[in-house]
Amino acid sequence: MRPFVPTKLKLKRPVPSDIEIAQDSDIKPIQQVAEEVGLLPADLELHGDYIAKVRLSVLDRLKDRPNGKYIDVTAITPTPLGEGKTTTTVGLSQALGAHLGKKVITTIRQPSQGPTFGIKGGAAGGGYSQTIPMEDFNLHLTGDIHAITAANNLVAAAIDARIMHEANQPDDNKLFNALCPADKKGVRRFSPSMLRRLKKLGIEKTDPNELTPEERKRFARLDIDPASITWRRVVDTNDRFLRTIKIGLGPEEEGFERETGFDITVASEIMAILALTTDLADMRARFGRVVIGTSKAGEAVTCEDLGVAGAMTVLMKEAIKPNLMQTLEGTPVFVHAGPFANIAHGNSSIIADQIALKLADYVVTESGFGADIGMEKFMDIKCRYSGLIPSVVVLVATVRALKMHGGGPKVVAGKPLDNAYTDENLDLLRKGLGNMQAHIRNIRRFGVPVVVAVNSFATDTPAEVELIRQAAIEAGAEDAAVCTHWMDGGAGAVQLAEMVVKAAEKPSSFKFLYPLELSIKEKIEIICKQIYGADGVDYLPEAEAKIELYTRLGFDKLPMCMAKTHLSLSHDPALKGVPTSFRVPIRDIRASVGAGFLYPLLGEMRTMPGLPTRPVFYDVDLDLETGRVVGLF
Repeated sequence: MRPFVPTKLKLKRPVPSDIEIAQDSDIKPIQQVAEEVGLLPADLELHGDYIAKVRLSVLDRLKDRPNGKYIDVTAITPTPLGEGKTTTTVGLSQALGAHLGKKVITTIRQPSQGPTFGIKGGAAGGGYSQTIPMEDFNLHLTGDIHAITAANNLVAAAIDARIMHEANQPDDNKLFNALCPADKKGVRRFSPSMLRRLKKLGIEKTDPNELTPEERKRFARLDIDPASITWRRVVDTNDRFLRTIKIGLGPEEEGFERETGFDITVASEIMAILALTTDLADMRARFGRVVIGTSKAGEAVTCEDLGVAGAMTVLMKEAIKPNLMQTLEGTPVFVHAGPFANIAHGNSSIIADQIALKLADYVVTESGFGADIGMEKFMDIKCRYSGLIPSVVVLVATVRALKMHGGGPKVVAGKPLDNAYTDENLDLLRKGLGNMQAHIRNIRRFGVPVVVAVNSFATDTPAEVELIRQAAIEAGAEDAAVCTHWMDGGAGAVQLAEMVVKAAEKPSSFKFLYPLELSIKEKIEIICKQIYGADGVDYLPEAEAKIELYTRLGFDKLPMCMAKTHLSLSHDPALKGVPTSFRVPIRDIRASVGAGFLYPLLGEMRTMPGLPTRPVFYDVDLDLETGRVVGLF
């Protein structure tokens, strides 16, 4: 292993755009980054000079090494602009590695192309706390999201083809022979996927010729109820016109028309599985358990039943390997998986964390949106499946977000901030502090120490940031630091890093919010009452029907992945601060059995975003003289 050498920042004032900073920075060959953190050439699959995939075999090599400290970065309820959570994650890592001399790895999600070209922009961090190469990070990277798109849409095609072919072949024996055709020698053999389905059906025979007519029928006919299908097609582009579509309109598909739609790729259950799987065998098993709907008799139909789970695994066999990159100051970063936090569980992969914890003394990861969404799911879903115990939670807060929660004017992405956010206003700020304090109390419910990072902007005053710092400590935070990592890089987060190191030495008393043995309703109500502050929960008829169905099918012991707005502690984005006297409506509940959770829908949750009037793709182009990408942010 070679000693770590930090990359020197080229600090400029005023701070240039993110892409200008990224393209002007020095960057190490990825082999050097790998060697500095203890990875061997045999552990890597190079994707150019600055990106590599890491083979999972590294876990066998390092299995006897103890884990490092596990740090999760989350946030208060944000404005639509976001409060710099990824920027803080990267800045903290740079402070730990490049300034305090700690061995650190960052693990973060890969961004979707939808927000990158829509309104939000990229997710590499910002200012002098970024992951680079920034263009690759925000675009295709190594193709993991495209692999998910291919695997997801293969399942969708398999579903509709199976329905049509079963209907067009009323003879059970002919249908069986079509599914299990004879080879050139006239011999019929079951494929590995078929053998798995036979085992599920309780049929112990392996020779197709030995099956009885009834067994052939049970094997061949899934009898999928089209009205029950929950699996939708996906594309990694914001396209509102695909939210609801009608398929089967061609002449050969007459009679098989049905209404369905597209989700954005990162909302696919395959993405959730990639983030929660622990190895290749586990991923194959999870794909097999994916439920796409039910039969007309009310039984769950899985990807194993469809015979497509093996092909899904083949399409995803490279995507399961984490991507190694680096920060502006040369500390290593694993970029892997990217589920949304409001409609999925919002965390990067377990596999990346497992590898990082064997290589580093400190692993800094990030949960999507606020502590009520991504962090709660980090604790109750990700940690439950990984068995990893967090050492510290860093809660990111900003003056502007807390002023919004105090009753400040509406914050709209793409429009200038009102003067209330840029001028000192301690009374407005004081009224919004309750939101941060509620998040601190919620984090403490899991028995994990909290350190608050006040992500400071140029217009913040000393009195404002000091007011936040004092309120954080009063609410139970171990400490709070004012951070300037956006303009200063790791040097602007050294105080935060020192606080995190100190808090990480405290003994852990980690606990889950609820046991899995509770009923679906009991788990939902614990989250809604304890984390959101609701008085109670109301279930719409569709949700009641799903609770009955999933309980009957044995899915009731799965954890809950609440699909709700990120703009409020409640289900209603208009309710700011710390809402009280409200009840949470559960519109529907869906099952991601392969991923390993149920996700209740709190109000209307869109799984396919739309493009705004002025998408940011207007600014993205290629400088033909230099070959550089311009306009990303």
